[in-house]
Amino acid sequence: MRLRRCALCPRRCRVDRLAGELGECRTGALARVASAGPHYGEEAPLVGHGGSGTIFFAGCNLACVFCQNYDLSHLCRGREQKPVAIARMMLELQDLGCENINLVSPSHVVPQILAALVLAVDEGLRLPLVYNTGGYDSLATLRLLDGVVDIYMPDMKYADEQVGERLSGVPDYVGHNRAAVREMHRQVGDLELDQRGVAHRGLLIRHLVLPNGLAGTAEVVRFIATELSPDTYVNVMDQYRPAYQAARYGEIARPPTAAEYRSAVEEARRVGLWRLDGMAQ
Repeated sequence: MRLRRCALCPRRCRVDRLAGELGECRTGALARVASAGPHYGEEAPLVGHGGSGTIFFAGCNLACVFCQNYDLSHLCRGREQKPVAIARMMLELQDLGCENINLVSPSHVVPQILAALVLAVDEGLRLPLVYNTGGYDSLATLRLLDGVVDIYMPDMKYADEQVGERLSGVPDYVGHNRAAVREMHRQVGDLELDQRGVAHRGLLIRHLVLPNGLAGTAEVVRFIATELSPDTYVNVMDQYRPAYQAARYGEIARPPTAAEYRSAVEEARRVGLWRLDGMAQ
């Protein structure tokens, strides 16, 4: 059992989660769910008419000092749920008319998700599955999901390992992130939309623009365009606001300026990326 000496993510804590030991994600044998419901604030290809059926998992394998959902990720606000309960949530979201099942922060609870999916599929679940991750994922774990996940939606947060360590608490974010995104693209390819403009398969990357160039946008978008595909769907995000502990870090204690955001979008266009979401269009 992969939870016995947990190495689900690159942290490889090696704790026995089945015995109640907790690693960096602070999650034991059962997944904690903070909320589940239709979400209309996601990218347009995920929302469609019925909304994206989000299931927010508590806990996280990153320790971002600026996390806007810190009550979920750091404080683990949520209730432990057995696989049968998570399966029921998936089926209820389908019954509500959601376009997909959007698993938010799933990296540390993949076995629990797979156990729930077996039950849900047996009961008629047919929606595309979205793996909505901070991007710090293990190749071995992602390979368990080959043929299971329909849409991968990873963050690409940084281009510099030292920035990743300072702001997200891991010394090797960039290397693992790029390897993971390559594997995701290998599995599902570029984002595919149906006749309604709703995604049913593929890769959608999120890149949050940080102040003072800390996200390394130029290098990130160059990697996407040259190592993945210029047809990659990318959301160059302008939503950063200093939250949680960000005020303690002067370099991220303010939002990016309009000029910084425009520069990020221009970098994406300059390297040939053209499927840019939202404000970046």
